[in-house]
Amino acid sequence: MTEETKAVEETAENTSNGSSSVDLNAFYGLKAGMTRIFDEAGNHIPVTVIKLESNYITQVKTVENDGYEAYQVGYYSKREKLVNKPTLGRLAKANVKEGLTRFAELKVSGVEAASLGKTLGLGNFSASTMIDVTGKSKGKGFQGVIKKYNFAGGPATHGSKFHRTTGSIGNRATPGKVWKNKKMPGHMGCETKTVQNLQVVEVNEEKGYLLIRGSVPGSKNSWVKVSTATKK
Repeated sequence: MTEETKAVEETAENTSNGSSSVDLNAFYGLKAGMTRIFDEAGNHIPVTVIKLESNYITQVKTVENDGYEAYQVGYYSKREKLVNKPTLGRLAKANVKEGLTRFAELKVSGVEAASLGKTLGLGNFSASTMIDVTGKSKGKGFQGVIKKYNFAGGPATHGSKFHRTTGSIGNRATPGKVWKNKKMPGHMGCETKTVQNLQVVEVNEEKGYLLIRGSVPGSKNSWVKVSTATKK
């Protein structure tokens, strides 16, 4: 066997078992909570800790087959018995041995079939990189308009009977109905939110964490999407 043939087989083997990685502009991680660090000047910096979890490319979308280009990314590994059989078959087709249960698509121009089964790298998320973070906000339950929309409310004392209620909603003979999207009491939170232009403070792949300056949407142990900033 020649050295060139050996190199080709080793490359194919590395690609099949997902040992190599692909650097994309986004990945999914687990919000572990918040803490603080101190810089070299002693300044206090509040940071959010993102636990780094393995992301795998489980499907390659092409213009010929799907009409657009994208990578399907899988994450959140569970035991094999907790993953349904169709998903296990899809992962086996992508040469991914982990029992992934969450999937999302990342649109990429110029996808490559050889990327199937590879992990996502963090080459685009070094320290000082500006990023956007998307997550599901904390649920607050059923709330009134003062907490939900920051209404001013009425006088608190002196005989007032208008304190924290909604007030007029304009429902008279004209228009004779309540308009859609009227700000009224209701369920608050549990919405997809994106915070833009945050800064990466530190990336430690050995210990498996990433530090982001400031707060990000979501509660502890919730999944967030970290992507490079679109407005920077």
